[in-house]
Amino acid sequence: MATERDPSRFHKLNVVDSCAIWNIISSQLLRTRAYFAECSFCCTDFVYYECLYKPRTKAKSEDIALQNLLRQEMEDGRFQHYPLDIEDLQEIGLLQKRKKLGKGELASIAYAKKTPLAFLTDDRGARNLAEEVLTHHKVQTTAHLLGWLFFESLLSDSDLNRIIDEHKKYNGKLEKYFIVMYERALDFRSKQHFNLE
Repeated sequence: MATERDPSRFHKLNVVDSCAIWNIISSQLLRTRAYFAECSFCCTDFVYYECLYKPRTKAKSEDIALQNLLRQEMEDGRFQHYPLDIEDLQEIGLLQKRKKLGKGELASIAYAKKTPLAFLTDDRGARNLAEEVLTHHKVQTTAHLLGWLFFESLLSDSDLNRIIDEHKKYNGKLEKYFIVMYERALDFRSKQHFNLE
């Protein structure tokens, strides 16, 4: 998932699907450093509905806590949500024939395609389709964000465990990808330093 990403480059303006929203929201340290680095995140109305209003068979306490965090982020203006127009909906129909993905992921890809935004997702299928439809550098992951923040020295070594602990508190599953991108960021940074000498 994370190994092919270049942590020295990250597109700051992102349309985010539901799984990535939860992964960003799950760590206060990760998201506040991302905001400090002037990263912005938005979602489509499809994803907004999925995250906050779509009925769930059994809501876990972690899910309710994440929903409350997302509501607060939206109230504070940090996560915007946008409607789609008819052309976007037609694009979703075309994409749906190619891959069996949820409407939230497809709507996010369609929105990224028509805007200068990158698509940030932690879903492998959504990422694979997005890389067919968008340019490679416009498809990103939460682990890629973390790696870039380390590369830019906006996170320090001691922050990694705190981010992982915060993320796991909400049953997040990205620990191994965070570690891979952290190590990759350090490697890229040391090579850059070596090349500057």
